[in-house]
Amino acid sequence: MKRRIRRISPLIMVLVLASFISGPQHQTRVQVPDSLVIKDSLPVHFPAFRQSAQSSIILPPFLGTSVIGFREALAFKESRGDYFVTNTLGYLGKYQFGIGTLQLMGVYNATRFLRNPALQEQVFETNLARNKWILRRDIPRFIGKRMNGVEITESGILAAAHLAGPGNVKKFLRSGGRHDVADAYGTTITQYMVKFKGYDTSSILPRRNPRVL
Repeated sequence: MKRRIRRISPLIMVLVLASFISGPQHQTRVQVPDSLVIKDSLPVHFPAFRQSAQSSIILPPFLGTSVIGFREALAFKESRGDYFVTNTLGYLGKYQFGIGTLQLMGVYNATRFLRNPALQEQVFETNLARNKWILRRDIPRFIGKRMNGVEITESGILAAAHLAGPGNVKKFLRSGGRHDVADAYGTTITQYMVKFKGYDTSSILPRRNPRVL
């Protein structure tokens, strides 16, 4: 008797499950209000909008107001941080150095410079120290004053010296902002004074005629 029950039990389970599957199924119809029914096809613009927005808004990395933040913000303005780029005027690398400035730093091989990110960083730091030496008397004299509506800061002075050379920045400061030269692309000393003001560049030590070792 027990054996017969064990043999019949699986068959009973199959019949029970089949009754649920094959039994009548009642579906409840949901009536959607007319105000919620979409009757016209609507174009979807999101993917195209997203792509265009991403391509048109590119922001530099924000690393604070330390000398590292200053360095990377300036590099982003010069080349978008690209070590291996050469612009239409022949300026090289992440910080867009000209051949003449490189030679002052002791670098004579432009190809080697362009292929060597570590050398580019060393040249940048060496040039900052050189510019700070040349402007060592003007920096404390003019910090805090306003020229062309811009507050003069040490980081603004050093950025402008990178753009136009320390000699032109000295003339700018001593002329009260009247000697406001621009580079070949139309960027002025005043614009760099505004864009790069307020960074802490006090850790950069002035050096007379420094060269890359």
